[in-house]
Amino acid sequence: MLPGALVLGISSYLIYHFTPALRPIGPVCHTIAALGQRWLIAVLLFFQFVKVSPHDLRPVKWHLGALALQIIGFAACAAGVALAHSANVRIPLECAMICLICPTASAAGVITDRLGGSIAENVSYLVITNITATLLIPLVIPLVSPSSEMGFWAYVLYLASRIFPLLLLPCALAWTIRYTTKKLQRTLMRWAPNSFYVWGVSLTLAMILATRALVLSKLGILTIVLVVIVSMAACFVQFFVGRRLKKGDPVTPGQALGQKNTGLMIWLGYSYLTPVTSVAGGLYAIWQNLFNSWELYRKDHPTKAE
Repeated sequence: MLPGALVLGISSYLIYHFTPALRPIGPVCHTIAALGQRWLIAVLLFFQFVKVSPHDLRPVKWHLGALALQIIGFAACAAGVALAHSANVRIPLECAMICLICPTASAAGVITDRLGGSIAENVSYLVITNITATLLIPLVIPLVSPSSEMGFWAYVLYLASRIFPLLLLPCALAWTIRYTTKKLQRTLMRWAPNSFYVWGVSLTLAMILATRALVLSKLGILTIVLVVIVSMAACFVQFFVGRRLKKGDPVTPGQALGQKNTGLMIWLGYSYLTPVTSVAGGLYAIWQNLFNSWELYRKDHPTKAE
């Protein structure tokens, strides 16, 4: 399903972008994809919070190692960007910055649960990384992008307004149901595995947005190659390191660290850094979902995977 969603999203954008008769509907399709993805992310989070008790959300040991990698890597890349004078150096470092600091994807819990990991630990880290990104990004962005005019707290509030409604509203609704209508909660828990297919639709919409960012960027060949290499390397390193942070459970930290909110990544690159860095978000979405597809296939077909 996941490769199919990737192909469908990419081809859908290319069809209406390069077909003259369909080009006028482009802005409408973009708006539908952007709004639809946000609503579907909220649905995915809702089903995750339905399965998780508030008492289950707590920091664990591997959270510290994962967070350290994100923060140290982000700070090191930011220092490089601040010192860089060449676009061929600055752009790859900016791509690495956003690939590292971007919070855990809302859909990471769906894959974690399907692969047998801990959805509670995954959701806990999702909350931690969103708080960290909301505070750290506004602190660093003015250093690497001095033309930005917003102050620290203005950045914080603006980021929070984009991030936390999608976290808090599904959480509030799910936990209200948990403590008021147990029968409905049990029904929703039985339906929760079907959220995997909701994610398939969300991924299709995400790829429409990612393909649009790539096509409209008009990048040169060298820049495209650099962005491809950096985004792929960042994806590989985070999945690789994450899978080694917790003995006996490579799935949970691997998904939490490796699977990113690429929609936010695209927005950060376009809004606050060199706009072409937004392409890294679209490419990262491809790499992480190809890896997810392989993991799911390996789990469902262990003999063939070997």
